[in-house]
Amino acid sequence: QVQLVESGGGLVQPGGSLRLSCAASGSIFRINAMGWYRQAPGKERELVADITSGGSTNYADSVKGRFLISRDNVKNTVYLQMNSLKPEDSAVYYCHAGVLQGGTWRNLEVWGQGTLVTVSS
Repeated sequence: QVQLVESGGGLVQPGGSLRLSCAASGSIFRINAMGWYRQAPGKERELVADITSGGSTNYADSVKGRFLISRDNVKNTVYLQMNSLKPEDSAVYYCHAGVLQGGTWRNLEVWGQGTLVTVSS
């Protein structure tokens, strides 16, 4: 079994910053892409940013230049540094990882439980 545990959400004023973290644990042989998605009330879940095991990144147009995704392959952790936050960034942020599970050699799509980010004055 593989788990993703997120941390770092909270309430921040417009223009402020937050850093989200997501740590993977369990029977992991290899983690491929890791990423962050978000879902605001009444909206569909959308990709915010993702990063390959080699460090190639991809961002939604709405966050380019403000958010930075990074990962630590030793710690099996992905980060999302969010700067210049706007009220429209408010959402539940979900971590995602593509994992090759050790032992079973199954490819898994794993999701975290979500962490709430609220941008408001």
